[in-house]
Amino acid sequence: MGDKAVVRPSARVVVLDPAGRVLLLGARLTHLDVPPGDVLFWYTPGGGMEAGESLRSAAVRELAEEIGLDVDPAALEGPVWFRRFVGPFDGVDYDNRETYFVLRDVVHEVDARGRTELEILGDEPHRWWTAEEIAGSAEEFAPRELAVVLRVLLEGPWTGVPRIVT
Repeated sequence: MGDKAVVRPSARVVVLDPAGRVLLLGARLTHLDVPPGDVLFWYTPGGGMEAGESLRSAAVRELAEEIGLDVDPAALEGPVWFRRFVGPFDGVDYDNRETYFVLRDVVHEVDARGRTELEILGDEPHRWWTAEEIAGSAEEFAPRELAVVLRVLLEGPWTGVPRIVT
């Protein structure tokens, strides 16, 4: 699958509130011809880079589109994680190359007005999660090890090299 997959560099943001909860969106869409069903997995805001965009600029644009949050690119900490995921969407295999940043101490009410047509079609719920809730949940998360790697981020500002997550 990976040999013919479309390479998709993307930027994601671990949005943390002052209590250390992370904002996650619930993926419900697998194909444009199939109505969204139950949440398949929970993931951080973010998405693919557009032509001429840096990862940090893509992260900022995606925050504005998906959750209605305008931020200064300099406020993003990191990158903190790298993740590669190969999988299908709408009949096309994608080789997702994700770079994660952190945005801390966010107090924000999610506003979906800027979502793209595809994001509107997906009608994704959002929820603030603690690391404990993630660890104790039967839900799927991206990255899979989110509960563990999130705890490391909650210890304070990221000073190391980006970590590979799955």
